[in-house]
Amino acid sequence: HKAPNVEEFHEENVRKVKQLHLYDCLRANKAMMAWGVEARVPFLDRRFMEIALGFNTRQKMCVDENGQKRTEKWILRKAFDLHGSRQYLPESVLWRQKEQFSDGVGYSWIDSIKAHAEAVISDQQLQAAPSRFPVKTPRTKEAYLYRDLFAKHFGENTSAAETVGWQDSIACSTEVAL
Repeated sequence: HKAPNVEEFHEENVRKVKQLHLYDCLRANKAMMAWGVEARVPFLDRRFMEIALGFNTRQKMCVDENGQKRTEKWILRKAFDLHGSRQYLPESVLWRQKEQFSDGVGYSWIDSIKAHAEAVISDQQLQAAPSRFPVKTPRTKEAYLYRDLFAKHFGENTSAAETVGWQDSIACSTEVAL
């Protein structure tokens, strides 16, 4: 949402949609199926996605035409901003800060994991990461921590490592979008 221009914002949106099956949808599917629950995700309906991706990208950005900041997903929220008997959601829910699916556990939990990784993974370990993990090498201490835990269960550089879409952070934005 912090992409520097309309083109990069659009590219980031398309990239995220194309990779949903690798992260958020896969995680949701596994979590639901573990309990025998079938999840429905109406905003991933093909027709809805075609309409949403067809909107003018500037309308989806966190700044309006005059450069004034506005809430993330403003255009979607505005569609549900109905009053009286037509109101779907309370104002406090409709206009609250958006959280990434992966961040829904709260910032303090994520910050504590990053702090823990800083404390337990040394600079030397991170520097030696290309030797220990030549396949999809972790580039941050947080990523190294996850990879180390993974290796304890599935081996150092087994084919299992190829099946995971390793990233530097549990949030799924590119450096350009951050």
